[in-house]
Formats: sequence, structure tokens, C-alpha cells
Amino acid sequence: MDTPRDKDEQYNELVGLLARNDHSIRRFVRSLMPGWDEVDDVLQDTALECWKKFDDFKPQDSESASTEFVRWACVIARYKVLSRQRDYSRDRLVFRESAVNELADAAMSKLGNYEAEKASLEHCLEELSSENRRLIMSVYLPGDSIAKIARENNKKARRLYSKLVALRKSLLQCVQQQMSARDQG
Repeated sequence: MDTPRDKDEQYNELVGLLARNDHSIRRFVRSLMPGWDEVDDVLQDTALECWKKFDDFKPQDSESASTEFVRWACVIARYKVLSRQRDYSRDRLVFRESAVNELADAAMSKLGNYEAEKASLEHCLEELSSENRRLIMSVYLPGDSIAKIARENNKKARRLYSKLVALRKSLLQCVQQQMSARDQG
């Protein structure tokens, strides 16, 4: 028998799920909106609705909770977009409801693929040596840079940039192989 979660525990769980999955939900909402202006408003409305309905969210298991949450939150976001579209239907820049539904269906079908690509990339990054992983991550992490790594290791930055290009190609091939194996298996 499930024991009811207290409100603090629920709040912490929801905030964690929203934080971990903000990018996926934001991409979904953005794919349904004609412009960037209202994406944050829809996301905020979606988060509030998720909080109101969080008792209804019951993932199958803890491993799939994040993926299930994204799908659940995207359904809520879809209705928030439709509601907003109805409110602004007099504006020429608003998509028709049928267009929003088509876009939402297409975006929902891509969510699983995005999660699989992300998992494949994480797997491929783990296979790199710590030195190569740091080189790749230096481009994306604040405070780190190829120039800094070159100075620390007494290497030429140009050589590290060349190595970075090769590592990116290698990562792309690894992700493509992972995805291909996933599709075949």
C-alpha cells in the first residue's frame, strides 16, 4: 500500500523533476509557440498545474520517473498552449488549434528519441578518458577553456582544437552506433 507523501517531500520531488527536465519541456513548448515571448509564461502555468495535479503523477518505477514526468508535463503544457491560443485567437500570429495539435503530436513523438540520444551521449562520454572528457567539456563549462588546458599541460591550443574536432566526430559516431543498436534491439 502506498503511503501518502507529505507536501514538503512532494514539493522537493516536483522541483527536482522540473529542474532536471526543464530543457525537454521548454523545447516541447517552444515547438508549439509561434514566438519566444510567451514560452516562459506557459512553462510557469505548466509548473503550477503540475503542482496542483502532482498527486495524480504515479510513475511505474523510479528509473522511468523522469521520462514519464516529461511526457506527463508535456500533456499539461499542450493544454496550456491551447488555452493560451484560444485566449489570443484574435491575433493573426496564433496557430490554429489543429496546427498546435499536429505540432504537439510531432514533438511528443520526438521526446523519446531525445532522451535516448541524451543517454547515448552520456554513455559515450563515459567511455572517453578523463583527459578527453575534460577537453570536450571545457567548451561547455564556465571557467574552463581549451587555452587554460593547453597552458596547464604545456600544449599548443591549436593542437587541442584539432583533437577536439576528432573527439566530436568520434562522439557522433559512438552516439549513432548506440542509437542504431537501440533501434535494432
